[in-house]
Amino acid sequence: MWTLLLLVSSAVAATVTYDFNITWVTAQPDGFSRPIIGINGQWPIPHITATVGDRVIVNVNNQLGNQTTTLHFHGLYMNGTTHMDGPVGVSQCSIPVGGSFVYDFNIKQPGTYWYHSHDSGQYPDGLRGALIVNDPDSPYKDQYDEELVLTLSDWYHDQMPGLIRHFMSYANPTGAEPVPDSALMNDTQNLNINIEPGKTYMFRIVNMAAFAAQYLWFEDHTMRIVEVDGVYTEPAEAKMIYLTPAQRYSALITTKNDTSTNFAIVGSMDQDLFDAVPETLNPNVTGWLVYNKVAPLPTPTLIDTFDPFDDFTLIPYDRLPLLQDVSRTIQLDMKMDNLGNGANYAFFNDRTYTRPKVPTLYSALTTGEMATDVGVYGSNTNAFVLEQGEVVEIVLNSLDPGKHPFHLHGHEFQAVVRSEEEAGVYVNNETMPEFPMRRDTFMVRPNGNIVLRFRADNP
Repeated sequence: MWTLLLLVSSAVAATVTYDFNITWVTAQPDGFSRPIIGINGQWPIPHITATVGDRVIVNVNNQLGNQTTTLHFHGLYMNGTTHMDGPVGVSQCSIPVGGSFVYDFNIKQPGTYWYHSHDSGQYPDGLRGALIVNDPDSPYKDQYDEELVLTLSDWYHDQMPGLIRHFMSYANPTGAEPVPDSALMNDTQNLNINIEPGKTYMFRIVNMAAFAAQYLWFEDHTMRIVEVDGVYTEPAEAKMIYLTPAQRYSALITTKNDTSTNFAIVGSMDQDLFDAVPETLNPNVTGWLVYNKVAPLPTPTLIDTFDPFDDFTLIPYDRLPLLQDVSRTIQLDMKMDNLGNGANYAFFNDRTYTRPKVPTLYSALTTGEMATDVGVYGSNTNAFVLEQGEVVEIVLNSLDPGKHPFHLHGHEFQAVVRSEEEAGVYVNNETMPEFPMRRDTFMVRPNGNIVLRFRADNP
């Protein structure tokens, strides 16, 4: 029987191969023409699509001519293939101009993900796209008729190297982030999504932004959230959701039986994040659920306040209990401050990250018994060495008045505490949920705190 199961499993799994030549192209998603990083001479770049159990091979050739690059497959744990994760200085070196790299890994997780460059803040220049992993055993597979991918992003008219140079300079001592020029939906504006009445669609929603979180709502329609960041959830109804950069949702939407009216889909950038809002900025991007191609596309209704669904209240479909017996607690106090060069940096525990010359993974694999000494990874990498299987608790205190998303590579975490704004540091005074929500990207509120738990099971 065991042999038979193995044969059946191997027969179903496939090898999915993508050949990506990374090049410059010219496009104008919001009407402003600019150079954009594309793939195979095209932009928007293709989705990567696979099924649980598949082997994925991505052959990357860097033809940019003036920049190095890599790819990160955001949300995939890469358990057993950490060298395929993509961050420069952590799991690999940059792919040089004219160079190539083969990403080769097995897909073990269903859900909604995305892939992007992980080199020098490059991806907002266009090198980011959806990554969808289909699941033949999804608990919701019989509850919808069709899947649709909906991406959100902010968009800049200037290229990242120049924006980053100014952002990280003495000329910007307060660390004011560059404000986007516009917002995009499926890498365009005024998106039309043709739908049929009386059907249920599963929208796979991804925020691929550089900086701006977005509120999202479908006018006069209700979302039923069934997945976040690759984790199935018990169904939860929402009229509006809030997505930080890198967060993903899958939501079921059942269409109306009446085809006389079309309905707006609205994404609205969170302007609380911007130090100053230019008068020329339109923070919104609008698309439409099109029931009737000859009916007008209505102007979105103005709203008085934003009242998004609280993702902390979600319950995982598998009801995995709160991880107990914490082996190690790591406290990270996050702040923004200036160094001697006058530029503004982010700090954990009074240290700002400096990328090592040798990628961290390479050091771990080549230093023998010294691999458990945090010093071999550099004094400013903020390294912590974990034991296989231990339950780790991260207490993250934000000493900053902004909203900040945090992403953990290689794991999903249980979000066990999230304070309100201005709550200050965590003082171990919260009742933790019995079945905590899990995802891989989570937001801490201004001058607040979050507590995360995960099992260190991905050496």
